[in-house]
Amino acid sequence: MTASAEASGDRSIAAGGSIRQAISGDGSVGMYAETALTLPAEAFAMPEAAPDGLVNLPERAGLFVGRERELALLDEAFQATGGVVVQAVHGLGGIGKSTLAARWAAERTDVFNPVWWINAETTAELDAGLADLAIALQPALRDVLSREALRERAVRWLAAHEGWLLVLDNVSSPTDVKALLARATGGRFLITTRRATGWHGIAEPLSLDVLELAEATELFARVQGGAAADAEGLCRELGCLPLAVEQAAAYCAEAGITADEYAELLARYPERMFASAAEGGSSERTVARVWRVTLDRLADTPLAGVVLRTVAWWAPDGIPRAYLEPLGSPPEVTDAIRRLAAHSMISLHDDGTISVHRLVQAVARSEGEVYADRAARLLAGAGLHLGDAADEERWLTHLEALASCTRPENDAEGAAMLFWPGGIRYAHRDAVHAIRLSERALAAAERACGSRHALTVAVRAGLAQACRAAGDGERAIELLERNVTEHVRAFGRRDPRTFEARNEVIEQLVRSGRARSALAPAARNARKAERVLGRDAQQAILARAAWASALGELAKTDPARFAKPACDAMEGLLRRAVAATGRDSGVCGSIRIMLVWARRSAGDIAGAAALYEEFVESEIRRRGPADRIVLESRTLLVRFLWNMAADPARAREIAVPLLADWERLLGDTPYVRGLRQEFAPLLAA
Repeated sequence: MTASAEASGDRSIAAGGSIRQAISGDGSVGMYAETALTLPAEAFAMPEAAPDGLVNLPERAGLFVGRERELALLDEAFQATGGVVVQAVHGLGGIGKSTLAARWAAERTDVFNPVWWINAETTAELDAGLADLAIALQPALRDVLSREALRERAVRWLAAHEGWLLVLDNVSSPTDVKALLARATGGRFLITTRRATGWHGIAEPLSLDVLELAEATELFARVQGGAAADAEGLCRELGCLPLAVEQAAAYCAEAGITADEYAELLARYPERMFASAAEGGSSERTVARVWRVTLDRLADTPLAGVVLRTVAWWAPDGIPRAYLEPLGSPPEVTDAIRRLAAHSMISLHDDGTISVHRLVQAVARSEGEVYADRAARLLAGAGLHLGDAADEERWLTHLEALASCTRPENDAEGAAMLFWPGGIRYAHRDAVHAIRLSERALAAAERACGSRHALTVAVRAGLAQACRAAGDGERAIELLERNVTEHVRAFGRRDPRTFEARNEVIEQLVRSGRARSALAPAARNARKAERVLGRDAQQAILARAAWASALGELAKTDPARFAKPACDAMEGLLRRAVAATGRDSGVCGSIRIMLVWARRSAGDIAGAAALYEEFVESEIRRRGPADRIVLESRTLLVRFLWNMAADPARAREIAVPLLADWERLLGDTPYVRGLRQEFAPLLAA
């Protein structure tokens, strides 16, 4: 027989059979059918007001420093009257969101009641915090109602009252709190979250950045309990991230070590130091753990982790999004970047670049160098598509960052592919550094690919170029002769690459002042290349150009004998090159600049000047007017016209826009100031 029950009345409940719990529609009454329970009077009515001074806040506000701007913005936001006010403080994990919220709320306990803090990382934690609020409002209901009923009772009370402040700490997603915000429309919510996006129409976001250096140093001293005179450098190394500073200071205090000693440990054992919590502290409150939680949330977008672990090896700022395009399809890469930005792991900028806190990079790098080679390969690929000198400067900055945080003994093929062009680009800036990079590239290429591999021989030639720029011509010749040997072994004597390798030896002999000894082998190489490859083949033209270069060098010291033959040879070769490769090819550019100096040796200064201008115009068409190599060519042209061609008017005409272009590219740098000083007499004339 089925039990039945009927009930009437607004608050009545009917129960039949074995029912353990029943709750009225408004969530205010609980009962057990098997065991009778007398409900206290409080269960039948909501409290009219909260008990005086009902405050639940964490103690972390005691470590608060700085943040005057953010406190003022919160003051302004919460001054609004009528309706709910929701402010979401967002930022990188460990940046101090909770500390800021705790400090601001602690100073407003005389304005709001209750002031209630809820850990809201999950919906379960949020519900538990609301249930605890209901108990604080009516302690007699602690063991009477279920946690679900208590949670509902708290929401109903909030919806019916004003003047309260709820701090929802570490909210994972706006959707987790959207329903609560919609129901409780009469008070104030202060939310902390790592989510930078998704708050439109829900809350007013407030972005939180790292501390100022002086503030970070003060925080370190406060935690350590001393003056911490040496802490400034460590705080700078930690990127002024509050959690990292607290973690380091607590460790120093317990271990009895200085900030400098901690920095040494951090450099040698980053993974261990980032995970070390103070005695009695929470292992969940460490830099490594805080960001691991975020990455775990991004596990459904694996490429997000790949992106983060890749950019960890580059400079922290000015990372072009284009560098990451080869990692996946455009939607995949865009989604990975979007999710990282949404969780405050990276910052996006209007100029199409990305920034990442350098401590996030350090933690990602502490997992090992498995992603370093990937980062090197991507950067090497990006180096093939640099638009102008500004792009090159940015690219070199990222190259230097990767070089500084990887160990040479771990360099793989990607490092060789990167440091090789890096050394070439440094050759005319800092020859010593160019040699260091090139040597590192060569060691990596030989280890990864072998001594005869195409990459290895190309890197060896790059090292020779760096040695040449440093004035070590003999070492350059030795390296290039080794390349000829390897080319013959790998490709044979008739391969275009073998002719090119011989050309490089000849060109280095000429640059080293040994043009006379280079002339005969240059002629043999040219004749053989023309016979094997054909007169109009690019490598045959270059081989003949190497011979003409030797003639031109001899013309400088013996113009009566060699100037005219050099000019005739180069002019004929230039006509061949234009017909075969186009007027603006690199081959034609090389021949033109050789012919400039041959004409000068022959005494044809006007012809040399005209050809120099033709060379620069061709370079502008080929590379663009803002390219640094073009700017350097224009600078050399000004000097030629002013000092050699005795044409100051034309030199001045070129110098005025040139200086403006240099300043637009580099700004007010020592190099630009030096050029202005050098050209001042010309411009004043």
